[in-house]
Amino acid sequence: MNTPTSRGRALRALTAVALAIGTVLASGPPSTARPSAARPSPSPGSTAPGRTPVVTWAASTDRLSTAGAAPERTYRLVVRTSAGGSGLRIRLSNAFGTRPVTFGRAYAGLRATGAALVPGTNRPLSFAGSPSVTVPPGGSVQSDPLPGAVRPGSDLAVSLYVRSAGGVATGHKMALQTSYTAPAGDHAADDSGTPYTQRMTSWFYLDAVTVDARRGTGAVATLGDSITDGAVSTRDTNRRWPDFLARRLDADPGSRVKGVANEGISGNKVLTDGSGECALKRLDRDVLSQAGVRTMVLLEGVNDIKAVPAPTAAELVAAYGQIIARAHAAGVCVVGATVMPYEGWREWTPAGEAVRQEVNAFIRGSGAFDAVADFDRAVLDPAAPSRILPAYNSGDHLHPNDLGMRTMADTVDLRSLHCRRR
Repeated sequence: MNTPTSRGRALRALTAVALAIGTVLASGPPSTARPSAARPSPSPGSTAPGRTPVVTWAASTDRLSTAGAAPERTYRLVVRTSAGGSGLRIRLSNAFGTRPVTFGRAYAGLRATGAALVPGTNRPLSFAGSPSVTVPPGGSVQSDPLPGAVRPGSDLAVSLYVRSAGGVATGHKMALQTSYTAPAGDHAADDSGTPYTQRMTSWFYLDAVTVDARRGTGAVATLGDSITDGAVSTRDTNRRWPDFLARRLDADPGSRVKGVANEGISGNKVLTDGSGECALKRLDRDVLSQAGVRTMVLLEGVNDIKAVPAPTAAELVAAYGQIIARAHAAGVCVVGATVMPYEGWREWTPAGEAVRQEVNAFIRGSGAFDAVADFDRAVLDPAAPSRILPAYNSGDHLHPNDLGMRTMADTVDLRSLHCRRR
């Protein structure tokens, strides 16, 4: 990875789980959450001295077109942690909802197999001291910290009993992880998977999990499209490239960056809405609001380039400049990832290839980014540089297979993720 030194000049030139058995939390009347775009902060005194909140899992939210918001059901959502710590909190989002959503109860525990949990690990979460919370349309809420330890690389099961809901549901469509639904009633506290008779591959409402990690620990957020979302990687195996990156960070004793927030949305673009809000619109919610994020890896652009009509390279470069400036203003560094080859995909054209090359030349050579991850060079076929190497090709000529995903993660210089702007 390259680390350009002329960042200031270039920017001015731009146009623009194992959970320990904890105390059962007190009950109380339902609380009501209000929308917040700010970086989440624990309530005063809730983070122990010497600890700092860090995101350990995240997924970008969107409108879930496959199913509307349904009441009187329980979701058991399986997610993989990255950073370890204590004081687990979850963030629930109704960002795209058209009606309030009331969560009757929420639990977090360690998944054993399927929808079943490791006995004794399923613990109740609270919201401002209450087991229930109502989230208005456009809003989000963070739970109180849960006593107990969370290990990195754990399958955490978050169970949400939705008491009342309607209209549009908020969530992440392409989870590539099997989660479960109990279609009738409150089964959040159940250790058994028996009530969870339905399977799904989307995450409803849950968009972040945070832990209190050792002071100095940070996180990286990966902002991207289907390649970052993990499309075509093997389901239920956590082989998206951010997952491989999380394993590298966990295994590196010298790294203080341990959290990884995967903010990829399949089909997403930099400039225009479609599959999710465009990167320019969702940057604050999906990246800058996440706890402990020091650095963002930006891998977006191929969906813009192959669109009809497509933006020019100058328009994409200007959008990158806006993202970099906003991230820097929030104290977050930006690693620019080169746009990967895709000849053989049905929307490839020579004109689009020329734009891709121009954009990649900017990413590599402008000095606008704090560092560069050259995914293009890592996965291209030397004999046909506009194509993915066959060993990394999933078969559709756009998305890498599991080996390609691992190669991408191995390309990232872990030292660049320790960049500081605060």
